[in-house]
Amino acid sequence: MRRPLRPLVLGMLAIGLLAFPLAAGADHATRPHTPNIKALGHSPHPASFFGATSEERNVNSDLAFWGKLVFHGNYDGFRIIKGSPGNPKEISWTHCNGDQGDIVVWKKILVRSWNSPAPEGRFCDGEPVPVGFEGFHVFDISNVRDPELVGSVELSARPEADAFGCGSHTATAVPDRENNRLLIYNQTSGGPCPFVGIIQVPLDDPAGASFVRNEPLVEAGAAHDCGAILGKVMLLACAAHDHANVFSIGGAGGGTLEDPEFLYTITEPGVCNEPGNPLCNGNWHSASFTWDGKVIILGWEPGGGAAPECEATDPDVKKSMFFYDAEDGTKLGQWTLPRPQSAEENCTIHNYNTVPLKSGRYVVVSGNYQAGTWVTEFTDPANPRTIAWSDPPPLGQVTTPTGEVVNELGGAWSTYWYNNFLWESEITKGLNVFRVSDKSLAGAKRLSHLNPQTQEFSLHKKFKKDKKDKDDKGKKGKKGKKKKGKRP
Repeated sequence: MRRPLRPLVLGMLAIGLLAFPLAAGADHATRPHTPNIKALGHSPHPASFFGATSEERNVNSDLAFWGKLVFHGNYDGFRIIKGSPGNPKEISWTHCNGDQGDIVVWKKILVRSWNSPAPEGRFCDGEPVPVGFEGFHVFDISNVRDPELVGSVELSARPEADAFGCGSHTATAVPDRENNRLLIYNQTSGGPCPFVGIIQVPLDDPAGASFVRNEPLVEAGAAHDCGAILGKVMLLACAAHDHANVFSIGGAGGGTLEDPEFLYTITEPGVCNEPGNPLCNGNWHSASFTWDGKVIILGWEPGGGAAPECEATDPDVKKSMFFYDAEDGTKLGQWTLPRPQSAEENCTIHNYNTVPLKSGRYVVVSGNYQAGTWVTEFTDPANPRTIAWSDPPPLGQVTTPTGEVVNELGGAWSTYWYNNFLWESEITKGLNVFRVSDKSLAGAKRLSHLNPQTQEFSLHKKFKKDKKDKDDKGKKGKKGKKKKGKRP
């Protein structure tokens, strides 16, 4: 499914990028910031969220890492970047113009989410996308200069009633080594889609990727993002409407990677969504774990990500991340953004990951739209402290394709720690790299790869890596709200 004349197309795009030096300039060093965070490299990718039609939109979204390569999702496909922290260089840009474009990477396979029904005239790697398509596209990335579309999984027209019309908003991947496949937990964001979809990608036949089943959610119409931790922990936490769901995916807690066992839900006063209520207008957005699996970190997205919800006058609940005991969901504390944002800046605590520290300290790195990148220690979850931050100024206004003048949506879609550097996906500008100098980050483990929503091992007791990731064996007692059979 490879598009002809691809090198010519890439060359023309490279020329186009050069035509926008101001929009793509490496200005992350000039932002307000703490002295201990240093701006390093930048890979430009200029774009506008509100100043372009949905067909033209190519803003930057989420990230994944494999070795020295950075995979940068965007609303028109994904880029592959040579991940030199001081000088990241784009290797290729594969086009697939379906919005958001969440990605996961495993060895020579990349899987990309297609979020909403495809209108007529859309393409993926040069191939026409059927009208109404929602789901996943699967790529062979053996040739990083020219990835090849090899398969797809359609979720828009499945005969199962509970899978119809839900598509894929975000994806969380876990390796199922016993069965030589990659499993993907699919989150739909919108509803009513009260489940987490499970997709399988055979590692020896990625073109044979297929739908496996849906895992029902409890008291939630859809999931937005899920975080998984393997090793000795084997838990899955799903940010789902106003009831985050926590599952066991093997080990002593029961369940398997393919058939999670529901444990309990987590709710938080003020995290809510009631149509027509401006004070109750968002859902749980992201979920992650500490590397020992003892604490769940949850963030939410009031205002749908487009609103200025981090102003000084906003309640703390709208600009916080929350910490919960992973055993039973008991609240342990919360961190509130200490730097107020303006009415011109969209802001939520958006995408983040924790640093795998041998010391046992808890440190989280977060991207927060136009509040930028923040680093927070929460070893004592009841008393978190800010370590470093870099906060971009307002972007100003743009004219929409219909002629309306609005505040531009932008800032840090995601910021993740990967091998001692912070990698920030800036929505309208590209990829930024930072380095933080602070003793709290000393002794972090180096990783061979990272899908930030998946922690493939756990660190515990003396903070040694598990000798082996156990995928789906064993059982243990459950805490919190107990499951009484599957929900239909």
